Amino acid sequence: MALTPSNMLELGTQAPSFQLLNVKSSNIESLENLQSDKATVIAFICNHCPYVKHINTGLIELANDYMAKGISFIGISANDADNYPEDSPEKMKEMPYPFPYLYDESQDIAKAYDAACTPDFYVFDKEMNLVYRGQMDDSRPGNGIEVTGKDIAQVLELLLKGETVPAEGQRPSIGCNIKWK
Repeated sequence: MALTPSNMLELGTQAPSFQLLNVKSSNIESLENLQSDKATVIAFICNHCPYVKHINTGLIELANDYMAKGISFIGISANDADNYPEDSPEKMKEMPYPFPYLYDESQDIAKAYDAACTPDFYVFDKEMNLVYRGQMDDSRPGNGIEVTGKDIAQVLELLLKGETVPAEGQRPSIGCNIKWK
């Protein structure tokens, strides 16, 4: 496992559009059909990464809380499933996420978002402009800090109130590197 930080895509970037396989429904899903008119969270995640496994319960709780408030969550796995079979679409179906879990087989979407690690989070406002990128919170495997999702929750609360998300204080996520082909 190579410890990798987020690349920190430039704030204000318009969300790159996509059409990807939803592993649970076997349908092709587009960003335009999944995005919210309030805010959209896109998480580059995978099944095998210990950093993703560490936050999974907290991510599911965070998603359930904010999806009930009209915010969209989208999970995308771009890992090379040939070399990492635990990240295959068949295994992705087993994950209990309450949001669409999409497979980026070509890895083009991960590249368009400049995703570097799992987990890697992007929050877009109602106009689909990037207002946050980076970590879910300060918790990491073995550091003793509780998984709370506080960094993303703070951003989502600001967006729900119609307030500006500050650029200062955004910290990169840290996790396993995306497994490129």
